[in-house]
Amino acid sequence: MTMKSLTIAFAATLGVSLSSFASPALAFSGGNFPACDAPQVLSYIQNRFVWTDRHVLKRGLAIDHIARVHTNRSRTGHQYWSIPRLYCHGTAHMNDGHKRQIWWLIEGGMGFAGLGDNLEFCILGLDPLKVHGAWCRSVR
Repeated sequence: MTMKSLTIAFAATLGVSLSSFASPALAFSGGNFPACDAPQVLSYIQNRFVWTDRHVLKRGLAIDHIARVHTNRSRTGHQYWSIPRLYCHGTAHMNDGHKRQIWWLIEGGMGFAGLGDNLEFCILGLDPLKVHGAWCRSVR
């Protein structure tokens, strides 16, 4: 069985229609994220934060918009063991009126089952479980 047929079979089992996605990678991961300030990156962060807050933390918070976006550093996959990474930073304007520092990391080819990219983010002061370490260290 090829990878494509396995992906389609897996999607069918989950009840996911691949026709609504541009590629199988978008069905199972955040998708392909080209740059820190790409609209799909910022939208993905906002949507995932709302979902997490609503279902896990239950604080009623949302990100209104993300400003002052820039790339902290990047690591390209020149070596066979290296994963291309893009480290990003910005200011999250929250629905409670606060501005908070936000960091995110885009890892190329690290989506579910290696399809698409992975995006991890952390907002300073809003990671009570320290998922990304103290002061969002792992995505800085």
